[in-house]
Amino acid sequence: MERCEGRPARRWGAALIASTAAVTAVLPATTVEAATGPTVAAKGAFLLDSGKNRQLWAKDADTRRQMASTTKIMTAAVVLDTRGVDLDKKVTVKQSYRDYVARNGASTADLRTGDKMTVRQLLYGLMLPSGCDAAYALADTFGTGRTESARTASFIAKMNKKAADLGMKNTKYDSFDGISAKGANYTSARDSAKLAGHALSNSTFRTVVRTASTQQKAANVNRTYYWDNTNKLLGSYKGALGIKTGTGTTAGPCLVFAAQRDGRTVVGVLLNDPTQRYPDAVKMLDWAFKTKTRSDVKLRELPESAQRD
Repeated sequence: MERCEGRPARRWGAALIASTAAVTAVLPATTVEAATGPTVAAKGAFLLDSGKNRQLWAKDADTRRQMASTTKIMTAAVVLDTRGVDLDKKVTVKQSYRDYVARNGASTADLRTGDKMTVRQLLYGLMLPSGCDAAYALADTFGTGRTESARTASFIAKMNKKAADLGMKNTKYDSFDGISAKGANYTSARDSAKLAGHALSNSTFRTVVRTASTQQKAANVNRTYYWDNTNKLLGSYKGALGIKTGTGTTAGPCLVFAAQRDGRTVVGVLLNDPTQRYPDAVKMLDWAFKTKTRSDVKLRELPESAQRD
């Protein structure tokens, strides 16, 4: 069985930049902070109790900011909210998807031209290795029109309609994956939390984003894809549900995350956290769950060949 050259090669570019090296890191011990909330480095942040749909804490939560690959949460939501969506529908990978990744130096699921992948598999390729090729494939499949350009534009329009329907007043998409040609792809920390809470109501989304790694076989050829989730909180923080990382030149490091304890689900957002999105995420979750014991959180180590986002 061909291993798709083992794992996808890492890619970098102006549109999406790599995050920190794949080494095991130990986060500093954290404690519950004052009632005013945790102190984080991110320019925008938000904590949501998704069960009660209640704000727990916010920092500059309504300012519009670039969101990088956290855009893909909406990509997945539009697909999964499609009426009668067939997750087993097979999609043929086009060379144009690979060319797009190469042209933009984008993160990739390393999809191979001619391979047939199901919509469900493409969602894994979208959310785990942050594949812009998978995002392109989904937008091309679920958009309408005679050309790829028309179909992807149609899909982005669906993303904006979904944002409006969810009351995301400070959000606009001009991209299906976070690569924004004109910088008109933005959200707020509050809006991102609202979207994440909505997406988590879908069981397929929950299953995909909490998966640390997966193997997916193409339907028509003897090839297996190996994808690792770029979110290091998975397997590192008790109750972590994953969701999505994102890193961009303007957006900086971003993280939309969630965790569940004792039946309570908390969603967090960090936009443009220059140096410590994971320690800040841990700090926020500990504050939300009123964690009283000091804890050192050892981040899950990503394989050397895994994507960084």
